[in-house]
Amino acid sequence: MRKFLISATIAAATLSIAGAAVAGPKCTTEPKAKWLTEAQMKAKIAALGYTKIKTFQVSGSCYEIYGTNKAGKKAEVYFNPVTGAIVQDNED
Repeated sequence: MRKFLISATIAAATLSIAGAAVAGPKCTTEPKAKWLTEAQMKAKIAALGYTKIKTFQVSGSCYEIYGTNKAGKKAEVYFNPVTGAIVQDNED
């Protein structure tokens, strides 16, 4: 029984760490009423040189895209939805 409890505790800790690693960044605490519209944000993203946007979505408190950057590399990018600033940029 004791081994089971230890194993269960380790498994729970591992899952919570893995869940934290998957979660995106916190981009804003502002209410959605203050966010840029989807059209405004897409225009900012295009002006930054991102193309071939396969996914544009709200992810937590961010706008998130999957597309291609100026250099032609695949990119997953999180933006502050109020300012349009890049919060996190993950490139391949």
